[in-house]
Amino acid sequence: MSRLKILALLPLAAALSGCNYIVLAPAGDIAAQQRDLVIISTVLMLLIVVPVMALTVLFAWRYRQSNTSARYEPDWDHSTKLELVIWSAPLLIIVCLGALTWMGTHLLDPYRTLGRIHADRAIDQSKAPLEVDVVALDWKWLFIYPDYGIATVNDLAAPVDRPINFRITASSVMNSFYIPALAGQIYAMPGMETKLHAVVNHAGTYKGFSANYSGAGFSGMHFNFQGLDDKGFDAWVAQAKSAGGSLGRTEYLQLEKPSENEPVRRWGSVDSDLYRLILNMCVETGKMCQSEMMAIDAKGGNGHEGLNNTLPLSYDKYARRGTVLGPEPVFVAGTCTPDAPQGRTTSAIKAPLDTAPLVGAGLKRPTLAPLKSSSFFLGQRSKSDS
Repeated sequence: MSRLKILALLPLAAALSGCNYIVLAPAGDIAAQQRDLVIISTVLMLLIVVPVMALTVLFAWRYRQSNTSARYEPDWDHSTKLELVIWSAPLLIIVCLGALTWMGTHLLDPYRTLGRIHADRAIDQSKAPLEVDVVALDWKWLFIYPDYGIATVNDLAAPVDRPINFRITASSVMNSFYIPALAGQIYAMPGMETKLHAVVNHAGTYKGFSANYSGAGFSGMHFNFQGLDDKGFDAWVAQAKSAGGSLGRTEYLQLEKPSENEPVRRWGSVDSDLYRLILNMCVETGKMCQSEMMAIDAKGGNGHEGLNNTLPLSYDKYARRGTVLGPEPVFVAGTCTPDAPQGRTTSAIKAPLDTAPLVGAGLKRPTLAPLKSSSFFLGQRSKSDS
């Protein structure tokens, strides 16, 4: 490549200075430790990759066909020293990588409570962690602050240097909660709860988004995460409370319907039991919660008496609400027993119109009833005895 072409590419390199490598320059201690793990692991692997690539070029150049001065040993086949280098160096690197991965897996476990705020700062025990409930909806994010009684859509904030405890779930399909400046991504699944413990160390506004494809509006599942000082966070909470409105069951059922590119929304109050209902997939009044169903199963079931009151959990919730075509809810009407072979009599269970035996086309009805196997063999035995 000529010097002129190289000079022409310099402006493109200068344009890269506007890129924000947030993963390599995070704002939280957990993300910083994850960055260090990535960098150290990459450097360790380069200790093998770089020499191999360099020696490949060196050997290709030194032992090229035109270089007749290079030493030629066609009968060479073994070197103990070379074998030790070839096997010991990668083995040591693999041991180091394994140790780093094992320690990082446990120290950076998202379910593990924080042991520090920063590398040089311990946790202030006088400050209670900030509790945030996260719900992945189609296609937006709902954040509930149970300690403050507020809720927001696509707007998240936390005080600097205060531990944050996230409880994460989803409304319909599996999703992924990811704030690169704060910590790694955590999956959100309906009917299940995942957790994330993190902290933000630097004030600022950072991007959060969904890192798992979840449908047509996936690309619009973005939100802002604000790291604020204590006064700024108090002002943010006051702003949410001043928005008024209450987020309860009815409002949530409207909110969770699929929508794209939702603007920021706030509620000054929220049902204190809403997150539990969302997690247990029983926001609809009268629907059995998942936790209740599991409690019944743990005790061996609810018996015949309660079966007709059981409505199975439905993951295809929109089909059940009539927004799209789908099956109707199914109830257990009764149980067949020897005393009641037809089960409980209900409007859905009707007696047969004709109790006569069915006969196939062209087949004659048998004139004799079939003998039982026991009587047949007993009869044969009596004849043989006589």
